[in-house]
This record gives sequence, C-alpha cells and structure tokens, in this order.
Amino acid sequence: MTDPRTDSKDAPAAAGASDAPPAAPAAEEPAAAATDELQADIAAVNDRLLRLQADFDNFRKRTVRERTEQHTRALEDLMRELLPVVDHFEMGLATAEKQGIDPSVRQGLALVLDQLRGALGRFGLAAIETSGRPFDPHVHESVALVPSAETPRDTVVEETRRGYTLGGRLLRASQVVVSSGPAADAAAEAPHA
Repeated sequence: MTDPRTDSKDAPAAAGASDAPPAAPAAEEPAAAATDELQADIAAVNDRLLRLQADFDNFRKRTVRERTEQHTRALEDLMRELLPVVDHFEMGLATAEKQGIDPSVRQGLALVLDQLRGALGRFGLAAIETSGRPFDPHVHESVALVPSAETPRDTVVEETRRGYTLGGRLLRASQVVVSSGPAADAAAEAPHA
C-alpha cells in the first residue's frame, strides 16, 4: 500500500509540473514583436527628423534668398531715384562751364558731384563707358544715327544720358548717338523711294 503522506506530497508537485507552460518560447514571441515595433517606431521618428531638418534647411535658404532679393530691389529702387539727381548735377556743372560761372562755384558743384558718385559707388553703382566704344544693344540705347567720316560704323559718337550698372547688373542703359559711317555709305544704304 501506499503511504498517504507521500501521496499528498507528490500530488501537488506533479500537478504543478503539468500545469506550468514552457517559459522560454512564450516569452520570446512578445519580446520579438515589441522589438520589431520599437525598431519601426525609431525608423519612423528618424525619417520625420530627417524631413524636418531638410524642411528647415530649405526654409533657411529661401529666407536668405528672399532677404537678399528684397535688399537688391530696394537698393535698385533707391539708385533709380538718385540717378536723376546725378544727371542734373552733371548738366548743371556742364552749363556752369559753358556760361563761364565763377570757378569756385563750378569747383563746389564738382566736389558735391564727386562725393555723391563716390557714395553711390560704394554701394556698387558704376557708370557704363560709351565714348568710342562699339554699339552694344545690351547696355546702349540708340537715340540717333549720324553719318561720320571719322568714326567707324556702329560706334558710339556721343552719350546723351549716362548708363549705370549696379553690382554688375544693368540698372539703366546709356542713351547714345551712333555712327552710321561715312556719309557716302549712309546714302548708298538708304532705301530708294
């Protein structure tokens, strides 16, 4: 017969052993799923971070570009407003020389004009050279065509209004009188009526 004391001790041990599921395989599946989910979340966050960095970099570049363009437009507008002042100073100085105005007045006008040109030059304004140069439609605006025995054809004879560039870009074209060459060439090329 069996001893009742041993039967009662073995029964709980046997019952406990048969009721417990294997621990290792069941714990690995939820942990692997959680790890995969965390890896996907990390990848998504990294992707969003990279996109945000790219968006911010593009925003920064666009802001700098817009600010530069706005500054350039404002400077061009200011220069366009000041160019007639320079023109009138130049005309006034030329008139003063023709009329024989007191040399000290002419010298004063010349000093103010030079100071104004210097100030504008520090911001990138530069006069376009025209006299004796070949006509260039990119920087010259022809206002007249005159025959000239001394000046070759398509060469600037006279400047009627000075042109300027600002930072290397054309701000105002020079208005010029252009040579059509010797008078005989001009008459030969004229259309017959």
